[in-house]
This record gives sequence, structure tokens and C-alpha cells, in this order.
Amino acid sequence: MEEIDIIKKEVEEFKKKNIELKKKNIELEERLKKYTNGDNHKRYYEKNKEKVMELGANYLQKLKEENPEKLKEYRRTYYLKKKEKDEQDKSENINIKLI
Repeated sequence: MEEIDIIKKEVEEFKKKNIELKKKNIELEERLKKYTNGDNHKRYYEKNKEKVMELGANYLQKLKEENPEKLKEYRRTYYLKKKEKDEQDKSENINIKLI
């Protein structure tokens, strides 16, 4: 009888702790939303589109002058990823046509 009571108490404690952790998880997820893909992020880039593009162009120019090998590496990885994505799209289209 005592063992059953002890087990019941432990189960109740675990349930309480589970509820507390769920609440904390929800709270942390709400905080995280501020920093990830919010409307502010989109609005910033819409308002400062020219500035962002200019900074990107300046970075590429600087990279071209200082480290052209790194630029080649970036372009190569872009090409390989694009090629892989195109192959996946083609295979998906073939699968859709077969169905």
C-alpha cells in the first residue's frame, strides 16, 4: 500500500513538472519569435533594400580583391547546389508524370 502511495506521489510530481516545463517551453518559443523571421525583419529589408544590396556588392568586391579563391569556392558550391536542386526537380516531375 505504501509503495502505491509513493508511486502516485511521484507520478503527480512528474505531471506538475511536465506542466511547468510545457509552460516554460511556450514562453521561450514566444520570445524566440521576436528574433526569427518576424515582420520587422521583412520590413527592414524592404525599407533598406538598396543599402543591403550595396553592402553585398561591396563585400563581393572586397572578396574579389582580397581572396579570389574563396569567391571561386562560393560560386562552385552555389553551382553544385543549384545543379542538385534541378536534378531533384526533374526527378519529381518525372514521378508526377508517371502517376
